[in-house]
Amino acid sequence: MKPLILAMALIACVAPAAPAFAAKPPVYTAPLSDVAAGGYDVVAYFTQGAPAKGDKAFSTTWKGATWQFASAGNLAKFKANPAAYAPQYGGYCAWAVAQGYTAKGDPRNWKIVGGKLYLNYNADVQSKWNKDIPGFIARGDRSWPSVLGR
Repeated sequence: MKPLILAMALIACVAPAAPAFAAKPPVYTAPLSDVAAGGYDVVAYFTQGAPAKGDKAFSTTWKGATWQFASAGNLAKFKANPAAYAPQYGGYCAWAVAQGYTAKGDPRNWKIVGGKLYLNYNADVQSKWNKDIPGFIARGDRSWPSVLGR
């Protein structure tokens, strides 16, 4: 019995450790990028009612991501209250979060509901999300932020 225990201990010491997987970041950014919302100006959704591309000249860092804006005024509004403008669920797809997982959010597939910005993966997913927005938001709120660890 002792040789078996000794052999198992030896294997445990020399076997490579399984990699530890970190939780996903709180704000979605594309692979190899730190830019949030695909570089779109999240304040513009509220002030212009439409997406607008941001400019590197008007940028700030919040929650580990770089946020870009179309104007100095929009940058100032975001800096004054980032949570009011940032997309819910860190810009991950709202429908996916409601399903218990994460997927990229596409800033061209968006909706403001109850004064909050939501992004979806694509137009097809957004059409599914549109069928029960209150239900998906309630489920997404229950999944967030624990879904980042899955």
